[in-house]
Amino acid sequence: MNVEDLERRIARLEDLEAIKQLRARYCEICDDNHNPDRIVSVFSEDAVWEGRGIGKATGHSEIRALFENFQKMMSFTQHMVMNPIIEIDDDGHHAKGTWYFFGPFTFYEGNQAKWQAARYHDDYIKQEGEWKILHLRVKGPAMSADYEKGWA
Repeated sequence: MNVEDLERRIARLEDLEAIKQLRARYCEICDDNHNPDRIVSVFSEDAVWEGRGIGKATGHSEIRALFENFQKMMSFTQHMVMNPIIEIDDDGHHAKGTWYFFGPFTFYEGNQAKWQAARYHDDYIKQEGEWKILHLRVKGPAMSADYEKGWA
């Protein structure tokens, strides 16, 4: 194997890890009371956040407003993502990712405790050497169940 091949392989591994860290930061920000000021740091300026039954937000100002609304709805969340499938385009500046999501939520209304499960389908873009979320899609919830009753 030549040096150029090794450099490409290392760059790919670094990009994969950077995208995993980006998703982890997104989850940590969500669990930091859906911090509207911090959330825009993980999205590109022209990003789209959309979730079936939740809505769609385009650009930093709309995404910030969406997260301000989340703050009013939920008192607790614990975002856990797993099983990533990440594909980086040959250009090294675009990628797609799919993640399973599972987590407990507490909603202010009625102090409801719920289990939520869904999938994230993301598009990423590398801008000035840093990966950002370009388009986040929440597919689901695949499951939403009362904590005490469970999902069975």
